[in-house]
Amino acid sequence: MTRIVTASYLVLPGPAILRNGALAYEGPTICFVGTFEACRSLYPKAQVTTYDNCVLAPGFINAHMHLYGIISHGLSSPVKITGFESFLEDYWWPLIENRIDSSMIAAATEASALQLVDSGVTAVCDVLEAPFAFAQGLETEAAILKKLGLRAVLSLESSVRVSPDNGLSCLSANVAFSKAHRDDPFISSMLCLHTAFTCPKDFILSACRLAREHELPIQFHLNESQYEPAWCERHHGERTALWYRDIGLLDQPLLAAQCVQLSEEEIDALSSQREHLAAVHVPLSNCEVGGGIAPVPALQAKGLTVGLGTDGYINNFFETMRGAFLLHKAHLLNPQAMPARTVWKMATEDGAKAIYGSKATCGVLAEGKAADFQVISLEGLPTMVTEENIFDQLILYRNPQDVLEVYVGGQAVKKAGKTVHGDWQTAAQNCWKASDRLAAGKTENH
Repeated sequence: MTRIVTASYLVLPGPAILRNGALAYEGPTICFVGTFEACRSLYPKAQVTTYDNCVLAPGFINAHMHLYGIISHGLSSPVKITGFESFLEDYWWPLIENRIDSSMIAAATEASALQLVDSGVTAVCDVLEAPFAFAQGLETEAAILKKLGLRAVLSLESSVRVSPDNGLSCLSANVAFSKAHRDDPFISSMLCLHTAFTCPKDFILSACRLAREHELPIQFHLNESQYEPAWCERHHGERTALWYRDIGLLDQPLLAAQCVQLSEEEIDALSSQREHLAAVHVPLSNCEVGGGIAPVPALQAKGLTVGLGTDGYINNFFETMRGAFLLHKAHLLNPQAMPARTVWKMATEDGAKAIYGSKATCGVLAEGKAADFQVISLEGLPTMVTEENIFDQLILYRNPQDVLEVYVGGQAVKKAGKTVHGDWQTAAQNCWKASDRLAAGKTENH
């Protein structure tokens, strides 16, 4: 059955704005985008839903996320932290990541995903940092996300920090998961490496071989703070991206998250591989950990695709867009830096390209693409909406409560301002209990 959705404004690829735009969709796929008059003439018998004073837009793409991270928010360290290395080795790894089990993953995934749906996100790229959860952890995430109706690219972070065997087991679990979901239209996978300081050359090359064999991209964290490039210079004689270039990691499909502390030569090394390498900007998380402000305008100027992510820190995607919109203006002392239209593109079509590459079917409203869209109310804005200021208005003055509808594959996941699958109050209570159990060290892992 063909359905038509029409609104005062529709966001076209580019992004561009069409007044009184409409889309028609049949099942999970968009079959027409254009004016309402043209749409109605093509499909005169289609059911029509009209949203006055609203924007019809593609769903947001959260291109880097740790769904489990919500259960660690607000937990204090029982040990004294003396620096970044101490934070990881004395607190985060032994007391958080190593303790994460499947029931914690389930509680955190549902709570995080409901927040994302509420703010218009339709697809998420997740990194599960739980070295003892293996494929069970990924399948737990997949089951929750499919129940809630979200698309997801899921990966289990792999490194040798526990042991070389554990790292290889994590890689193998990710490969097995990718095979199990090879034909799944909602769930797919990547391999995932942690950092240069937890992944030696031989391990990285093993991951590269697996990635080529199974046609999987690799995602990793890159220079989240000054620690990693300094560590790399001490141990390898050059900064991280340059070492990755020299050992061959940059020669295959990659997704580099964070990308904060980059030298000019590293920017050149990454952008030279822009045909198969993309980056993800996580502005608020970078602020929270004191990592710095990523040189996103410089990366974009060199032609690199840069998506936008929450990192599992603040799941209100409008807040994340505001961070990207405002921080670079202050950092570069330039009010023209990072215009709203650029940030919107990062949050939608560039995010989809970053995580899905040429196979992306979401992130834009266009014929033949997935019927993944949201309806955002324009009620209560302080000034008149124009085609010139609409993206500024959406980024600065909208929030999850202004998202009226969210559809993924033609199916409603948020309707009349409420999530369709799952209850936030129940999810929050379960998350709270999981967080208490995590803090107490009551884990199912052995």
